[in-house]
Amino acid sequence: MNQQKQNGNLIAIITMFFLFAMISFVTNLAAPFGTIWKNQYAGANTLGMMGNMMNFLAYLFMGIPAGNMLVKIGYKKTALIAMAVGFLGLFTQYLSSLIGADTDVFSMGAYAIKMNFIIYLLGAFICGFCVCMLNTVVNPMLNLLGGGGNKGNQLIQAGGALNSLSGTLTPLFVGVLIGTVTPETAMSDVTPLLFIAMGVFVLSFIAISFVAIPEPHLHKGNVKEEKFSHSPWSFRHTVLGVFGIFVYVGIEIGIPGTLNFYLADSSAKGAGILFNGAAIGGAIAAIYWLLMLVGRLTSTVISGKVSTRTQLITVSSVAILFILCAIFLPKNVGINVPKVVYDPIAKTSEILTEAGISETEITAIIADPSDANLQKHEASLTAAGLKVADIEGSLETPKVPMSALFLVLCGLCTSIMWGGIFNLAVEGLGKYTAQASGIFMMMVVGGGIFPLLQQVISDSVGYMASYWLIIAMLAYLLFYGLVGCKNVNKDIPVD
Repeated sequence: MNQQKQNGNLIAIITMFFLFAMISFVTNLAAPFGTIWKNQYAGANTLGMMGNMMNFLAYLFMGIPAGNMLVKIGYKKTALIAMAVGFLGLFTQYLSSLIGADTDVFSMGAYAIKMNFIIYLLGAFICGFCVCMLNTVVNPMLNLLGGGGNKGNQLIQAGGALNSLSGTLTPLFVGVLIGTVTPETAMSDVTPLLFIAMGVFVLSFIAISFVAIPEPHLHKGNVKEEKFSHSPWSFRHTVLGVFGIFVYVGIEIGIPGTLNFYLADSSAKGAGILFNGAAIGGAIAAIYWLLMLVGRLTSTVISGKVSTRTQLITVSSVAILFILCAIFLPKNVGINVPKVVYDPIAKTSEILTEAGISETEITAIIADPSDANLQKHEASLTAAGLKVADIEGSLETPKVPMSALFLVLCGLCTSIMWGGIFNLAVEGLGKYTAQASGIFMMMVVGGGIFPLLQQVISDSVGYMASYWLIIAMLAYLLFYGLVGCKNVNKDIPVD
């Protein structure tokens, strides 16, 4: 019987891990997609981040209802509904590539907002409902299956590792599909990824339909709702932890989101990468999510020996140092982009092939990229919308500012914050844990609010200066780890 229970728990854990990956996949489409919309609206960072804002705004409306769904219909049905909603959201985003590009809806300052942008935002909002429901399922379930405490945190961090792997691949794929972002780049350029995503949701729906998932909070029959004398809001460490989640998600999304915009911006305000900026930005942002994977795997290993509180204090402090380095390092201090991210010869060959130049001529150009040699093919280049300078630039190895390296390293720090804050904030809650889970999901809206606020700041004073907002938010998490996470309400009965 015990063996059967262990096998059932293992299947449930694997299922929760898979759902964790799906959360990151859907969420991380918003920032790279935002580079497309940003350039369609003359480089407006705030408009570019609106899809991310809509995605997270859904948490504010769905957090509590998603928690109630766990009680009324259970974890499995909630997950299945989430998959169906996710498919609908992605399909709506796909529709933005087909209709509304020529229809003005209203004006916002200097910008005429098109119908296709409204459709895209609606799709992002619907996807937000999906990831909110999935988050509501996976976090309490993994904490429960791990038995709470450090073991519960260990499972959350392990699931978070898959979440990071998915987050690593998503901007990378989008960057490859987009290449160099121009005002002509459109959602139609990323439709292959949307079709893949919709297919994954269909397959996930079918797979989860056949998996047995424990239902600890499901009320069967006519069970009267239990009236509690207190609520999660009665616990100081939970209230401060709720705000911690609100702040943390803004940090996690804001760091790579703004970095992606910065690297994709070829103007003097941005990183100044003239060719393939979106692909390079996507690849660098992917390293951030990869380091989150490394951090979560490391936390999974050490969580049995190193307390959650110690981990949170350490990573908050180190992240502040990293971002200070990024802010104060001059932009001209940089490193060459690795060949695995951008291969000048391979990229130039691809551009010339698309311009209709033969393989023999391409080899000759690569061997001698002088003006005189390139001028021979000026007609072919002009017909493809290219200039001689474009080919010369594509053959140069671009430099990425060193500040980007320090921002990417923050992925090691942010990796364990979600599980750490959640674990500390629900410690000692007992019967109030399920209620708290819904509240936490509402606060994920911070992932939409703070990155949007950061873009408003970056539009006004620059990309790097906007990271002072992130430092202030990290300072709060440091305070929570040092002081705020202590349960001072142990007199409240929780059994």
